Amino acid sequence: MTSPVEALVQQLDSKADESYDARAELIWIGSDAIPAVIDGLPSLGGFGRLTAIEVFEAVGDPRCGPALIGLLHSDNPTVREWAAIALASLGIDAAVEPLRRAYRACLARATPPDWTEPDGIRWALTELGARSPVVPRLTARLRAIAADDAPGWPSAHFTEIINDLADHAQVILYSQFWRVDAGRTYDISGTALDWELDWTAPWEHLVDEARTWSLLEASGAPVGDDIFVAPTWIDRTDLHPER
Repeated sequence: MTSPVEALVQQLDSKADESYDARAELIWIGSDAIPAVIDGLPSLGGFGRLTAIEVFEAVGDPRCGPALIGLLHSDNPTVREWAAIALASLGIDAAVEPLRRAYRACLARATPPDWTEPDGIRWALTELGARSPVVPRLTARLRAIAADDAPGWPSAHFTEIINDLADHAQVILYSQFWRVDAGRTYDISGTALDWELDWTAPWEHLVDEARTWSLLEASGAPVGDDIFVAPTWIDRTDLHPER
């Protein structure tokens, strides 16, 4: 006989409104619901598993760690990405090696490093202390002049940051712009440039291409005392990790 909690787990795969209602109820139940969510994962489709991951994160019960690690092998890239992010959010240290394997699997599938799955896995590894982004001295100093809660670097220094990163052989993947107004942060559009790098090219070529595109973006980017830029970049070791 299906228990009420098990029924809610199965409802995670329902239409959006029903799924969200089930998610809210499971989060309200809290840790007592986690075993049923874990047991029900194999029977859920992609949407249901994504919603289950949201339950795991909201409840914050470390018992879901092994289940999230298992989801790193999903055939759905979004499930893999969300599982990686949840593992880091929950501080599951045992996930470091599985995350490294998941990242190498991304590269083996020729997934571009600027896509969301590898980006999410890199973030997770960084949060768990297993990856240290290269932050050149000037970039670090320019970051320090912003408030601790600022969502990036002052946009007026964007060109300096681009050149500093490229001079230290870092490849800029993309940049996000934010406006801070009365303590609230808003995502704002940049120049809408959309570039693609040839990831089979030599690393030095990738650095130069990313610099060129980023400087072009900087030439038309929004600037103001309340505007910040948050570039995302990778090191050579991110594209060619040690095995």
